[in-house]
Amino acid sequence: MGKMGFGIVGCGMIANFHAKAIREAGGELVACYDQVQAAAEKLADTYDCRAYRSLDELLADPQVEIVTVGTPSGAHLDPAVAAAEAGKHIIVEKPLEVTLQRCDAIIAAAEKSGVVLSTVFPSRFHPSSVRLKEAVEQGRFGKLTLGDAIVKWYRTQQYYDSGVWRGTWKLDGGGALMNQAIHSVDLLAWLMGPVAEIGAMTGLLAHERIEVEDVAIANLKFKNGAFGTLEATTCAWPGYLKRIEIHGSTGSAVIEEEDIIKWDFAEAAPVDEEVRRSMAAKRSTGGGAADPAAIGHHAHAKQFKDVMEAIKTGRKPAIDGHEGRRSVEIIVSVYESARTGKVVALP
Repeated sequence: MGKMGFGIVGCGMIANFHAKAIREAGGELVACYDQVQAAAEKLADTYDCRAYRSLDELLADPQVEIVTVGTPSGAHLDPAVAAAEAGKHIIVEKPLEVTLQRCDAIIAAAEKSGVVLSTVFPSRFHPSSVRLKEAVEQGRFGKLTLGDAIVKWYRTQQYYDSGVWRGTWKLDGGGALMNQAIHSVDLLAWLMGPVAEIGAMTGLLAHERIEVEDVAIANLKFKNGAFGTLEATTCAWPGYLKRIEIHGSTGSAVIEEEDIIKWDFAEAAPVDEEVRRSMAAKRSTGGGAADPAAIGHHAHAKQFKDVMEAIKTGRKPAIDGHEGRRSVEIIVSVYESARTGKVVALP
């Protein structure tokens, strides 16, 4: 059996990460499409694939088995649904979409056509995230008490001015929380479990000409009784590494970017020595803290590989549409709480 063929829809910045990840995961990039023909042709030249002039042409290509959607966030629905209806498997860049109704429409289309749908959350594939998840599942934290996601990043005004879709409700779906911090929101809910209640405040404090927030804070109550906080901003100069902190009655751990920086448990376990060794070899640099292009593609590659294995074996991918929907539900609930001044119950 040959390599699985991929088509990329949306040839902006993120398409380069997808193209590199496809290659590294052992797939083959065969085609791409963008409404801006020049963008598609540039990507096709760089990665040696076909640039199509319409989405229909790309979807009609029998070599394209998997479509990755990297259009602006609020424009994921149409290409994802079209891909599902054409019988193609779909990998949608985060967020799955910008409203729950639009997320649900993508999920329904994939289920109706029997294709695999995955939402891109590469942070779950980092070794540090996997270790933390294992520690939670082994009960090493005891009673979970507090979980925090902190994303204090910096984006210039030029960043928001660089694309007409950026900073709009319709196409960006939100600001610091929906665009930048959604990876951390996803990780927090994956580690701490479902969220029951949210109380939040958001504001536009340091940028101009955008509709969405550049600062958001939220208090969370999880279904298991634990509390949590979300902090997200794109106006904390110069931008610091993002953090996830998990605390419980018998343990605490902190991830900064991709590194575990705190790992303290009442009961020792064999894995602890290995974690401390990796802590000593800490390697994270700025991540996306100040530069949106400074993220790596290696975790994308792990996720793309997982999707290909899911297709071949008939299992669910690690992060399916429902998993992708969860962080959108949390974020739109934050926005609702901030707008109304009331605590919002989920679902």
